Amino acid sequence: MDHHEKFEANRALWNAKTAYHVNAEMYKMDKWLAGETSLDEIVLNEIGDVQDKSLLHLQCHFGQDTLSFARMGAHVTGIDMSDESILKAKELNTTLDLKAQFIRCNVLDTRHHIDQKFDLVYTSYGTICWLPDLDQWAKIVADSLIDGGKFYMAEFHPIIHMFDYPKEDITYPYFNIGAVEEVNEGTYADPDAPIQQREFFWLHSISETINALRNQGLHLEYFNEHPYSPYDCFGNSKEIQPGKYVFGSFPHPLPHVFSMQWTK
Repeated sequence: MDHHEKFEANRALWNAKTAYHVNAEMYKMDKWLAGETSLDEIVLNEIGDVQDKSLLHLQCHFGQDTLSFARMGAHVTGIDMSDESILKAKELNTTLDLKAQFIRCNVLDTRHHIDQKFDLVYTSYGTICWLPDLDQWAKIVADSLIDGGKFYMAEFHPIIHMFDYPKEDITYPYFNIGAVEEVNEGTYADPDAPIQQREFFWLHSISETINALRNQGLHLEYFNEHPYSPYDCFGNSKEIQPGKYVFGSFPHPLPHVFSMQWTK
């Protein structure tokens, strides 16, 4: 099976997930529609002022973060491979009377659909695991930035991706060994959702991610690791403070999230 077929299987999966995610407690749709931001504390503390900046959101799902940035005064464009996610994002954009643009495409095809270059490129949480080639992805990031533009990323730490959550056992590799194929029931936001479809994902080390961006000539401003997740999306997690979740019963904290900012 080639990458195109794997991407199409994942697109079908995310089309199925979207209907359940928009109604899942994790996404707090009612509160968000009433004005709450969907952006978590890590992002809000690090990304800085986006007022009047052009912002490209890669792999935006159904657009909550994208539209949260629009509410903060950014001129936003979101892209995602899921047809249903982009349809919902456009619907929410209309409902909130915002001026976001949403485009359905694979992130690796971004520059075939968008000519504009941006002040800020953003991606977060569960994105690069759907990509086999971070060198190609990093080129998309660099080519989408103006000179002096910033790339901000918050992502689940590869250490966390190694675990089988119910058993707390290390099951998956730290390094990229190619596509992993699974059939899972439900979804992280709604474990009871009647979804059972194939998915293909790729695991990426910290060094692979950093070197892909560095090889595009981007300059690393900071790299941070965080001992919690802002989302209760893993099994066997507990809330240690409001909005801060830790996985497992380990004696010492694990890194759950990393975040970083680069400049072109």
